[in-house]
Amino acid sequence: MESLETLTGRALAEVSASADLARLDEVRVAWLGKKGLLTEQLKALGALSAAERPAAGQRINEAKQAVQQALDARRTTLEAARVARELEAGRIDVTLDGRGEEPGGLHPVTRARLRIEQLFSEAGFTIARGPEIEDDFHNFSALNVPANHPARAMHDTFYLQDPKPGEPILLRTHTSPVQVRALRAQAPPIAVIAPGRVYRMDSDATHTPMFHQVEGLVVDTDVSFAQLKAVLHGFMEAFFEKDLAMRLRPSYFPFTEPSAEVDITCVECGGGGCRLCKQTGWIEVLGCGMVHPNVLTACDVDPERYTGYAFGMGIDRLAMLRYGVTDLRSFFDNDLRFLRQFRGA
Repeated sequence: MESLETLTGRALAEVSASADLARLDEVRVAWLGKKGLLTEQLKALGALSAAERPAAGQRINEAKQAVQQALDARRTTLEAARVARELEAGRIDVTLDGRGEEPGGLHPVTRARLRIEQLFSEAGFTIARGPEIEDDFHNFSALNVPANHPARAMHDTFYLQDPKPGEPILLRTHTSPVQVRALRAQAPPIAVIAPGRVYRMDSDATHTPMFHQVEGLVVDTDVSFAQLKAVLHGFMEAFFEKDLAMRLRPSYFPFTEPSAEVDITCVECGGGGCRLCKQTGWIEVLGCGMVHPNVLTACDVDPERYTGYAFGMGIDRLAMLRYGVTDLRSFFDNDLRFLRQFRGA
């Protein structure tokens, strides 16, 4: 049987010869593991007399400590060498010429929003902003939305924890609350648009839980539906930079009466019929109507003296139509190959 000194010498030699951390760990297990050669020496203590065991056990522990110290030192050396190799492999020559900087560009939805803001500003509208976290009054009640309306349901609206019982707060589902705040803060006449992010529980190729809307409001004396139609028709032709036919279909919104859905000539086929317009030649682009008297009353405006019109449209949808994008989710994937296409748009 080999002496303890011989075993210790062999162990130290194998530690020194270990060329990498994996081999070093194998050596550790072979000598100091549960079934390691030095660990096995402790099992032989039972064959010694009681007087011999303490000294023999101390020598074995000293041998194990020596091997462990050698292992630790070798590990430190190997780890330092590994780090040095990685640093060398990743070394950057700062004297080399730079790779240059690519020019950035606006997101297509941002481009569409800025274009909308510019066109309406030129038509005499001001731009209003408001909070994205709203209360029930501004988001629903002031807009004549009934208490049992589906839009108030939790499966359609993101509700937040109420700061006070009975006063629900939520992520706004449209930018109409901005119009309410603007009308309560400023007496008519008023003409504003309210662009911004809105939130609803919906997600597919044409809907996302967060999207962008712009809603417009005009309140004054003698405001008519004909004025609304003229403003929207002029905006659509300016936005898409082409002559377009426009039609209004009767619809229902709690905050307007009468209400209408607005269709325009398909911007893809020019009315000839295609997949985009489902062979009808028309595409729906927005909703609109005359402001409901109950909304004016909630905003402290006399409905006997003033009338108004309102409209709302999805900025993301207009961007899809303008740039020929078929999947709304492409706007939010952050794929640079997709986004680079719009630098010069």
